[in-house]
Amino acid sequence: MAEQEKEALLRASIRDFPDFPSAGICFRDITPVLKDPNAFSAAIDLFESYLRKNYGNIDVIAGLDSRGFLFGPALAQRFGIGFVLIRKKGKLPGPTESVSYALEYGKAEIEIQTDAVAPGQKVVIIDDLLATGGTMSAACELLKRRNANILVCLVLIELTSLKGADKLQPHQVHSLLKYE
Repeated sequence: MAEQEKEALLRASIRDFPDFPSAGICFRDITPVLKDPNAFSAAIDLFESYLRKNYGNIDVIAGLDSRGFLFGPALAQRFGIGFVLIRKKGKLPGPTESVSYALEYGKAEIEIQTDAVAPGQKVVIIDDLLATGGTMSAACELLKRRNANILVCLVLIELTSLKGADKLQPHQVHSLLKYE
């Protein structure tokens, strides 16, 4: 299947739920992608193709809690590399480093185990959705504190009107699907 066909399959697999979770929000549901092995495989294929074309050497893939955990391990397996977790605070055992970030109404914290990434390792960060960029930006900060080399932030869906990619500068963002 050609890349355009894979992208079309992914786009057709995303369900829209208007006014969820609140009025004026259009929720982009990835559940059908996960349910359909062809659509899921298309997503992993497209991520893999992009990385192979643009990055010669990747040491580890870091996934964001929790939907980055769905795509990251499959992608890491394709490259024969490890996968590390970036989780909500209090969910990882052992020594961790955390960073807090602002939410629309309050604050949140994410963390990584201190031995998850070695200094200088080339890391790809993955999640399902980029909206305002708060969580992804916090993940970049955590990895910078670990002296990792962030290659790119990968997402299945980017909501371009929220300008999350701008918040991630100077880090590169690659999204498979873009919506306003």
